[in-house]
Amino acid sequence: MTSPAEAGPEVVHARRPQHRRGVPLRDAGPPIALVVIFAVFAVLSPGFRTLSNVQNVLDAAAVLTVVTCGITFVLMMGSIDLSAPGIMGASAITVALLVANNRNDNDFGLLGVVVAVLLGAGLGCLSGLALVVLKVPSFMTTLGVSAVGLGLATLMFAGVQPNISDALLEGWAVERFLGLARLTWIALGCVVVGWLIQRYSRLGRYAFAIGGAEEVLALSGVRVAPYKVAVFTMAGAFYGLAGVLVTSQLGAGLVQAGRGYDFSSIAAAVVGGTLLIGGRGGILHSAVGVLLVTVLTNGLVQIGVSPYWQGGVQGLIVVAAVAAAVIPQRRRNQVTK
Repeated sequence: MTSPAEAGPEVVHARRPQHRRGVPLRDAGPPIALVVIFAVFAVLSPGFRTLSNVQNVLDAAAVLTVVTCGITFVLMMGSIDLSAPGIMGASAITVALLVANNRNDNDFGLLGVVVAVLLGAGLGCLSGLALVVLKVPSFMTTLGVSAVGLGLATLMFAGVQPNISDALLEGWAVERFLGLARLTWIALGCVVVGWLIQRYSRLGRYAFAIGGAEEVLALSGVRVAPYKVAVFTMAGAFYGLAGVLVTSQLGAGLVQAGRGYDFSSIAAAVVGGTLLIGGRGGILHSAVGVLLVTVLTNGLVQIGVSPYWQGGVQGLIVVAAVAAAVIPQRRRNQVTK
């Protein structure tokens, strides 16, 4: 009989990890849903599948795309940003008063656009500083900054609507290139820039890391606070540009230029696969979400559904998307988001 001491060591062969190929279902779901919804509406409404309507869908998605590019980075960190309406309103009035308009003799052209975007970045920076310095949850700080932006916009509005007459800014909404409005190409450029930042910059990588495991990142020696401020600043710049695009579309600066875009952008990002708790998703996911929401809205109009039902349908879709994404997640330590 062989004793345990004489027996040779038992060799345990660990199984090699199996690398899954292809696209995970959670990432493939939104694009598949987009194709299915498009196909359903194309069958239900002949007018939906026309080239002109497809162009209208893409043009209608332009402003929401720019806003969603900004909020996606915030969501990647696991934070919430509700400042879009206020920042867009302030930027819209600012650019309307700096380009050729009926209120004053200013005609700064493209410089006025730059100033409006910088104003948005400044307000976004204020949100980030309030978050990291005061340790106030992001939804509260950004809600406050939105109120500040709306206050500034109301002061600049001064009871008289500024109508623009700047050829460059008006041309963004009117002139077309390859069948699409120029502001649609600007929105596409924002998606490309956002994806490059997410994919190749330290800011993009750390935004993911903050959302995935902020404590671990801090323990590794990374100063998290400056990156949080930078993300909110960049988001504010996107909101500022979106306010400029709304002014181009309307031909005038309005205090309520960004009304509703906070919820719509969060909805689009979540539907596209960007988690509210951070650490997953990204620009391309959110862009698919924007198209999905816009196609759904357009399709409901095409088949004659009342606009009053559209908000309810959109809300149900967001709730379902959040539930599907959050339920499988493990509980994580809570940090100030």
